[in-house]
Amino acid sequence: MDQTLSNFGNVFAFLVLGIVFVAGGYLTARLLRPSRPNPAKTSTYECGEEAVGSAWVKFNIRFYVVALIFIIFDVEVVFLFPWATVFRQLGEFALVEALVFAGILILGLVYAWVKGDLDWVRPVPNIPKMPEMPSAKSRTIGD
Repeated sequence: MDQTLSNFGNVFAFLVLGIVFVAGGYLTARLLRPSRPNPAKTSTYECGEEAVGSAWVKFNIRFYVVALIFIIFDVEVVFLFPWATVFRQLGEFALVEALVFAGILILGLVYAWVKGDLDWVRPVPNIPKMPEMPSAKSRTIGD
């Protein structure tokens, strides 16, 4: 039990030392750095361009959908690299397994394509509207 407390004591000492080290770095930097704010320093940096409008601009969801699809397929293709390095040792079973894996990826790509998630501009759906019924307030008593 004494050894266990000693091990936890070491972890606690390193934790406290790490917190003190980080806090000391922040405190030292705050004390030593000059503080001369001006509008150019406090403005948002946009690759040398002047910031125009609010930072809360609504982006089209297409940016995120295409980025997520790219990341999904990019990560999946990374799984093929270890397979390719040991392909000769694995034999025909590995080839069939890789073809099944690639087929699933292609099936997913076709699904996203057919669903229209890869189209940059989607056509606006034409939703028919029902004609409005006259309300009770618009009718007169004599009708």
